[in-house]
Amino acid sequence: MMLVIDKPAGLAVHKGPKGGETLADHLDALRFGLPNAPELAHRLDKDTSGCLVLGRHRKALADLGRAFAQGLVGKTYIAVARGTAEQEGGRIDLPLAKRSPHRGWWMTVDPKGQPAITEWRRLAQGDGLAVLALSPLTGRTHQLRVHLDAIGHPIFGDTIYGGAPRLHGGPILHLHARRLVLPQGRNKPPLDVRAPLPPHMLATLAALGLAPDDITAAADAIAFPKLAAALGGGAGTEG
Repeated sequence: MMLVIDKPAGLAVHKGPKGGETLADHLDALRFGLPNAPELAHRLDKDTSGCLVLGRHRKALADLGRAFAQGLVGKTYIAVARGTAEQEGGRIDLPLAKRSPHRGWWMTVDPKGQPAITEWRRLAQGDGLAVLALSPLTGRTHQLRVHLDAIGHPIFGDTIYGGAPRLHGGPILHLHARRLVLPQGRNKPPLDVRAPLPPHMLATLAALGLAPDDITAAADAIAFPKLAAALGGGAGTEG
C-alpha cells in the first residue's frame, strides 16, 4: 500500500543540520488507521515540489524500493530554466560524483562518476527563460539540477547550481515533480499520479504569458521511454 502526496516547495523531507520543520514532523497524521506512520520510498529536494511516494508498511516500502532501483517508475518533471533552448529536446548523458567529501549532497559532472542520464523536451520559452519537461532515466542526487546547469540552462531560482544570487525574496527553485507512474503488482494497472504546479511556478508562467494548463498538458503528452515502459508501452530505462 502506498500514498502519493503533493509536497510543497520549501519543506524538507527529513531533518538536516539546520533543523526546522520537515515532512517527518507530519507523517504520523498520514497513518489513516495503520499502527505505524508511512515512510519515504524516495526523496525530493527541499525546494522541489510535487509527487512524493510513501510506503504505508514494511512490505510496501520493500516493493517500492525495488521498483525505483530497477527503473520501473516513470517520472516527468517540469522546470523553468535560464536561457533559450535552441533544440527541441535531447538526452544528457553525463556521469555525476560528489563534488566535496564534506558535502555529500553537492554533486558535479565527473567522467569517473556514476552513470546519469536525463531526457528533456522544450515546452515553451520567452524572456530569457525556457520551460522544460524532464525525465530522469537514473536517480542520482541533484541529477536534474546538475545536468541542466551543465548544458547551460540552470534551473531558475537554483542558488547552488547555476549561481543564482541568494537574495531575500528572490525566486525559489522552479522544479516540480509533475507525474509518477508506479507499478501496483500483478493484474493491476499502474498508478498514474499528477501534481498541479505550485504557486511560484504559476506566477512565473503568467509573467511569461503562458497558460499553465497548456504546459501541463504538453508535458503529460510526452512519451518519454521510461514513462512509456511504466505504462506498459515498451522497454525503457530510468531522480
